[in-house]
Amino acid sequence: MITIEEDKNLKAFNTFGIAATARYFCCISSVEQLVELQQQDIYQTERHLILGGGSNVLFCSDFNGLVVYCNLKGISTVRENDETITLAVAAGEVWHHLVLHCVKNNWGGIENLSLIPGTTGAAPIQNIGAYGVEVKDVIDSVTCIDLVSGEQHVFNNEQCKFGYRESVFKHEWKEKYFISSVTLTLTKKNHRINTQYGAIGDTLQQMNVLVPTIQSVSEAVMQIRSSKLPDPSVIGNAGSFFKNPSIAIAHYNTLQKNYPTIPNYPSVNQEVKVPAGWLIEQCGWKGKRFGEVGVHARQALVLVNYGNGKGEEIFSLASKIIESVKEKFNITLTPEVNIIAQ
Repeated sequence: MITIEEDKNLKAFNTFGIAATARYFCCISSVEQLVELQQQDIYQTERHLILGGGSNVLFCSDFNGLVVYCNLKGISTVRENDETITLAVAAGEVWHHLVLHCVKNNWGGIENLSLIPGTTGAAPIQNIGAYGVEVKDVIDSVTCIDLVSGEQHVFNNEQCKFGYRESVFKHEWKEKYFISSVTLTLTKKNHRINTQYGAIGDTLQQMNVLVPTIQSVSEAVMQIRSSKLPDPSVIGNAGSFFKNPSIAIAHYNTLQKNYPTIPNYPSVNQEVKVPAGWLIEQCGWKGKRFGEVGVHARQALVLVNYGNGKGEEIFSLASKIIESVKEKFNITLTPEVNIIAQ
């Protein structure tokens, strides 16, 4: 039996801690409950929003519709051999809890994605990534429920059209499907240890780790993220607010003449990727506070809510940052965060 609440405060359901209100709210703990909900008049007549961990969303206004909160739980083994294990993970499972579960069992592939906030169901939408690894590298398939017909569909990795912080669920299929579970294939031995990106190598040295394991890599990533990124339970944020932009090599070479220290990472299509945090910091935004919102003092890529900030204030700050980076570097930043407005 499902329960539909009215005028639900969403502050506890988004990591920015924005006190937006949902006109209607329903917590879904099983696929059967979703199917039941789809028969309700409120579902059929009201605009609806699927909400997971709320770690990649910014509410710029109240939501005058139905918020469907995904609370599906469970991790099961689909198949297993001497080399790999394939898991079906319910969409409502906390992503970091899944990572810790896999690391504990010596299943490799997602250790670099430790401490990323949010739920497993949101991971393929954003194609979450960190320290040289993206979740698409281990996804076999994504199981979805059609939000109109209630039919179940299973999409393989290729059909998901993964890109840098992108997938088909973020664009063509946005608001079309409810992701119910994600199937991942992980290694049981001969793990591909990735320590080349960011400060992982240096951190492992400080930990006196000579031969990295998935356990030590996970621990290093957690140390790095904890030192750079604010805990959402302490200060409201959604992690990285902007994508790292890719620009043409010629554009980068021109910028390098004026900014010799401008960093870059390999990209595709004859382009290079420039860290958005560096660009924002060069424009003087790092550590700036404007009332109840601001830019984090240790990581310019993170916008924060100091307690009573409003979504529109954070959005206004983001817009000003985009404008200043465009003016200084002729680079247009794109938000990673899903902006919810009426």
